[in-house]
Amino acid sequence: MAALNDSNEMVVSAAQSVYLPSFAMWAYELEKLESHLCALFVKKIEQCVKDTSAVAGATIDESRINLLVGALQCLVPFLYASVLLSAPFINQVERSAADITPLEITRFPKPLSPLLDIGTIVGDKRLLAAAVPSFEEHLSTPEYNTWEKFSWVVNEFMPRLLEVLDSMDVNHAKSIHVFSKFFFNLCRTFGRTFTETKVKPKFQAVLNVPEDQIDTLVISGQTSLTKATVPVYTTGILTCYNREEDRKQLSTFLQDVITTLSLCHTPLDSVKAAFVELHANPIYHELLMTVLWNGVVHTSALVRAASARMFELLVRGVNETLVSTRVVPALITLSGDPEISVRIATIPAFGTILENTTQKEMLDRVYVQFQSFLDDPQYKDQHTLQVELIKTFGRVGPNAEPKFRDDFILPRLTAIAHANNNTSNDTKKSDIALQLFEAYSALSCCFISDDLIKDCLLPGLRCLKQDLEQVAPEHEEVVSSMIKEYETKIEGRPANMERTSSVSSSGSTSTSLGEDARSKFFNKLGALKDKSSASKVATMFARKK
Repeated sequence: MAALNDSNEMVVSAAQSVYLPSFAMWAYELEKLESHLCALFVKKIEQCVKDTSAVAGATIDESRINLLVGALQCLVPFLYASVLLSAPFINQVERSAADITPLEITRFPKPLSPLLDIGTIVGDKRLLAAAVPSFEEHLSTPEYNTWEKFSWVVNEFMPRLLEVLDSMDVNHAKSIHVFSKFFFNLCRTFGRTFTETKVKPKFQAVLNVPEDQIDTLVISGQTSLTKATVPVYTTGILTCYNREEDRKQLSTFLQDVITTLSLCHTPLDSVKAAFVELHANPIYHELLMTVLWNGVVHTSALVRAASARMFELLVRGVNETLVSTRVVPALITLSGDPEISVRIATIPAFGTILENTTQKEMLDRVYVQFQSFLDDPQYKDQHTLQVELIKTFGRVGPNAEPKFRDDFILPRLTAIAHANNNTSNDTKKSDIALQLFEAYSALSCCFISDDLIKDCLLPGLRCLKQDLEQVAPEHEEVVSSMIKEYETKIEGRPANMERTSSVSSSGSTSTSLGEDARSKFFNKLGALKDKSSASKVATMFARKK
């Protein structure tokens, strides 16, 4: 364990590729592989999760969990060899191993080191080639005899790891990734029949919720559908084989989870984590598009809205042709949905397109859609839509095409700020004002010409300042500092505060807020966001490369 925890990567690599396999072989020969070595790593993984669940606000030590799961993955070949060589059919196989067809080279995952090669562990490649199909055949028998080591893997090893996944939140992306790799490796090593008859049923047992309990259990977060179990099952097990029936099962599972969570008004974080993992592999892009399109045509508005929000995940890193031919048409279809909630749900995805494409035709279609959201009379009093638009403009503005930012975003924010100035509803005024505060702070890092500062930015900030005096006076001082900075800039007088420069996405250099104002921003934004969000806001003041 000390070598695995070493700060030197070369030491850790040597421990995983040489020392741990040697130790595992020793444990196997002493009949202590399962009961001592594997159980030790499982216990340490459990302890990592247990320690955080016992302390309010504690977070999982992902680096430690990833290290332990990676080490456990190195033990999978030994675990398989132990199960195989202790099987009730092994004596018969040994007698008939002379004339046997060699295994396909892709039958097992590529080992991290020669010492983790199953042929090396077994010590006889002909015996291995004979035992593997016998194992598959034995498991295919309706009523087959089990044995001790096989039962340990099925009834103790996997259930304990499932309990760990059920205790993990879906925001631990790195741990989800290593657990997915572990189960992928386990399934590929133990084979298709074992995966279909043992692994999948174990996961399905915890993922399937009785219909009469769905509402109460899912909404309260008491099921595996909202935990790390969903992305690990999706990317670690349902993708380990790639036949047509496997892809269909994957697609059906994703659709079912999206439907269940959306109908229960439950956050989609677990299925989003699955999408993010699958999205990393281009071979699944088309499948994910199909899953979401089935949501687009669903009869429930809740499912359609959920699908609209999910499209945002498929814009980044996807071929622009696929975005143009599949994503944009789907979003435009949803933007005309009879239910306003569905239309609002498309806004973040439209914004993400602006950040990630340069294709003029696609951008023009998105521009037209944003114009419709703002100019169509039916949306005039849609407060939720306006809040979502401001939030999206603040997020995408720094990375959007400069002409769109200058000709559309800034003037529209000014108009919204002016309208909000005349709003009598304090709750709505506060919602809009706080979103404008964040949007303007994000856009302050962009190059903005003196004319735009004078005609759009300053009028909008002055309206915002008046609103904040009423609904959020603790933020008014920050906006006042912004106004003074910009007034000084367009009047051409030297600023009293030190100025910093930032380069816009178009390569132009602009004057950003002074150090004092910037410091005040961080202090005020801390009241609006948690620490992780604040760290993202802080990056907008850094000099762009």
